[in-house]
Amino acid sequence: MLAILGLATIVVLLVVIMTNRMSPLVALIAVPIIAALAGGFGLETSKFIIAGIRSIAPTAGMFVFAIIFFGVVTDAGMMDPIIDRILRVVGTRPARITVGTTLLALLIHLDGSGAVCFLITIPAMLPLYDRLGMDKRILALCVSMAAGVNFLPWTGPMIRSAAALKVPVTDIFNPLIAVQGVGLLFIFIVAFLLGKREERRLGLSGTAASAGGDDAPVGPAPRVLTPEQIKIRRPKLFWVNLILTAVIMGVMIEGAVDPVVMFMVGTVLALMINYPDVKMQKDRVDAHAKAALMMASILLAAGVFTGIMSGTKMLSAMAQSAVAFVPPEMAQHIPFTLGILSMPLSLLFDPDSYYFGMMPVIAEVYKTLGGNPIEIAQASVLGQMTVGFPVSPLTPATFLVVGLCGIGLGEHQKFSIPYLFAASVVMTITAAVLGIIPF
Repeated sequence: MLAILGLATIVVLLVVIMTNRMSPLVALIAVPIIAALAGGFGLETSKFIIAGIRSIAPTAGMFVFAIIFFGVVTDAGMMDPIIDRILRVVGTRPARITVGTTLLALLIHLDGSGAVCFLITIPAMLPLYDRLGMDKRILALCVSMAAGVNFLPWTGPMIRSAAALKVPVTDIFNPLIAVQGVGLLFIFIVAFLLGKREERRLGLSGTAASAGGDDAPVGPAPRVLTPEQIKIRRPKLFWVNLILTAVIMGVMIEGAVDPVVMFMVGTVLALMINYPDVKMQKDRVDAHAKAALMMASILLAAGVFTGIMSGTKMLSAMAQSAVAFVPPEMAQHIPFTLGILSMPLSLLFDPDSYYFGMMPVIAEVYKTLGGNPIEIAQASVLGQMTVGFPVSPLTPATFLVVGLCGIGLGEHQKFSIPYLFAASVVMTITAAVLGIIPF
């Protein structure tokens, strides 16, 4: 009963969001509450909600102050010289920009944190996409692909899978290095092709060719600031703001201080340094308060959803029920099938319920039938909460992506899921061809 109720809840949630029948805020709160009440949990539902909100609060706080911090330093003009430099380096060619976005996200995600990757990469690249008129869904996809395929030994799915099977993480990761290499090649090809498509859409290819080649000055003219923007710019404080941002990011990536604390401190310092006048400080906060409040409310709503789904045990019931449908004669095909399904499973199971609930059961069934449980873990990390996490409504990182890019959750999912699923399938086939998992 719980498994059916849980599946119905997630299906309804995905449908109403992706078809724009409900806003994410409304759907993430209303759908799970209705499901919990229908399941007979009554007033106990409120306890699940509070637990979910409590778990998501640091992320929501981080996001609020991240929006204000990046908004303040951008208002002060820190991004202007950086964007101009990037424009000169890439020649305002979208194909170079998309590849550069993917590479930047890949490098930043070396620390294993998707949230940090998105918080650094998207604000840095978004003004460039806006200036050129490029599709911001491509920005969201590029950072999602880079963070998703970059499943390193210290990332969440790898750590969870090793802990669940009680094996060294290197036993799972090392055989997948070549597979990951193929996945990285795939996402860079996708980024390049999408960039070329943008060039054709924006009419830049023909202009560049007629102007004399790749490095010809194509695209829009340099941005002209409005009087209001000039008034709040602080060009003389460029290096101060850049150093402040670098310190905030460095300490956060190093992990010495919690991200929400660093962004709170950074916001205070950015306001005091650039706008000592109290009225101007209030004006700068007010300018970004709408975006901060909107995304904070969605993140807290996501806490309601995950809190109810976990507290009612619907997620764990779904995990236990799913493996009952695998016929014994299909045992040898379990890893490959799981690899193909691993990315879509990110839309149904949060990482804890999958890696600590569903995966150990599948691995035990596979072991009983003569297989190596490590192959189940390897198949799982090829998609489940790796390439799948930036589009899953079960992770706050998804809402970071759409919030920072300024796009809707539904349009992000509809645009990105096919490419992310393709990356997972390519890596799964590669793993089978190399003999890492049986076909």
